[in-house]
Amino acid sequence: MSFEIKNKNVLITGATSGIGEATAIDLAKQGANIFFIARNNLKAQNLSDKIEFISGKRPKFFIADLASLKNIKDAALEFISLDIPLHVLLNNAGLINNNRKETVDGFEEVFSINHLAYFYLTHLLLDKLKEDSPSRIINVSSGAHAFVKGFNFDDVHSLTEYKPFKVYGYSKLANILFTKKLAQILDKDNITVNCLHPGVVGTSFGQNNGILQKILFYIAKPFMRSSEKGAESSIYLCSSSNVEAVTGEYFYNCKVSQTSKWAKSQVDADRLWDLSKQLTGIL
Repeated sequence: MSFEIKNKNVLITGATSGIGEATAIDLAKQGANIFFIARNNLKAQNLSDKIEFISGKRPKFFIADLASLKNIKDAALEFISLDIPLHVLLNNAGLINNNRKETVDGFEEVFSINHLAYFYLTHLLLDKLKEDSPSRIINVSSGAHAFVKGFNFDDVHSLTEYKPFKVYGYSKLANILFTKKLAQILDKDNITVNCLHPGVVGTSFGQNNGILQKILFYIAKPFMRSSEKGAESSIYLCSSSNVEAVTGEYFYNCKVSQTSKWAKSQVDADRLWDLSKQLTGIL
């Protein structure tokens, strides 16, 4: 039976702006039931209004700061309490910081939001994803994973050195390693796990974090993609029947693409998995 996104339950993080918003709106137009996690209540209400106007169905949202493990757990429990299956989980939220910041849990913020939030939320919702499979997990990574030569296990929280693009690159490399490891674990569960590079998207992402980012953003903006263009691979992986049997892959422009050699390391994928379990308290 072909995968059909209509009336499927889709949960998205980072949906109130950029490619997350474009993805949520497109999937809603296709008839999906949209659920999303947002930090800002006003932005969440605005997106809900937009989606209801377009699709006739009002999405449900959960307010949570993905920099907090407790908030992530509360949002997951809220979804679980609805007593419905989850067919698609799109881990899309992300950020880049000019300066090192710590979360309430004592983690470096970019690593925490860009990777640990993906890891923890996914684990909390695995039973829901298994409930009415086939299901899909999609992680938004980036070509920025190639900025770094292997994951920095020696300084995971960037205590000794903080270089914004390197730290961001480590987190995006982590997304790919996580995707490949989880795909192996869920191989017999009728759940596919894939990740993607959306391209360099012309949104406000990253431009408010310091003079260097602002300059680079200004120079690059004419060559950047729209949010709608950047969302194409996310939409494809969430909804297309062409990828029903594809798992553990990295996509760009809706096609399987090559990663750096460091993103192929099984040793690093295993090591990151164990570290992430330890940091998030997953048994």
